[in-house]
Amino acid sequence: MSIDVQQPRPQDLVGDNVRVSGLAGGAFEAAFNYRISDGHTTVTGSFMAGDGAGGHDQFQLVANVAGAAFTSERLTVAVFHVSPADGAERDTVTVPVLLGRMIVPGYRNYLEHVVAPGETLWDLSVRYYGSGNHFDRLVAANPLTITNPDVIHPGDTLRVPRA
Repeated sequence: MSIDVQQPRPQDLVGDNVRVSGLAGGAFEAAFNYRISDGHTTVTGSFMAGDGAGGHDQFQLVANVAGAAFTSERLTVAVFHVSPADGAERDTVTVPVLLGRMIVPGYRNYLEHVVAPGETLWDLSVRYYGSGNHFDRLVAANPLTITNPDVIHPGDTLRVPRA
């Protein structure tokens, strides 16, 4: 059996309703599982996939994590199946994501900002959050783009989480 998770993508910002979709199958019809975790708290569930003839089929689910007591914005979404022979997890696909509400309380979505020459994270934080002290929100939401909070580059596209 195989699993191809197409959403979320690595480092996506997600809300309390985490959408997970892709392709899975390789059996007549099989049970698959998902796990969303920050390493301490975990939300789990299952779904069925397969085309009834040993092929692959699309899957799409929404996992509500609103009640989870996560302590970090960094989560992993894992999709896998359990071997009926020995109960072991098989073909696990793990995608790291960022939980928006841990970055900005009341998170609902993000906008994209293209950095202009001379702009700083402090400036952008004042513009979008009313205080330069919230620049850490931009750092947390853009781990692949901002590797040093003192250096951003013109032309970089930053995600700006919004409540």
